[in-house]
Amino acid sequence: MLMAHPAVLNNLVEQYETLELLHAEAGTPEVRERMDDIARTLCVATGTRDVDVALVAARHRLPGARPEDDSLLTA
Repeated sequence: MLMAHPAVLNNLVEQYETLELLHAEAGTPEVRERMDDIARTLCVATGTRDVDVALVAARHRLPGARPEDDSLLTA
């Protein structure tokens, strides 16, 4: 599987998080459509099918990411 460059993943994660905030404040169709586009791109870039899983996978590939799986850690 091809791996996206960490800079690309970082940019996608930042865009998605920003759009998520915009959608929460002003859920326009344009913002929703752009979020869907970024979500699909994240899924393709990480080899996943769910945006939440894609976000976790992308964050784990970024410089400074912890090697542990966050889902296994207890609060």
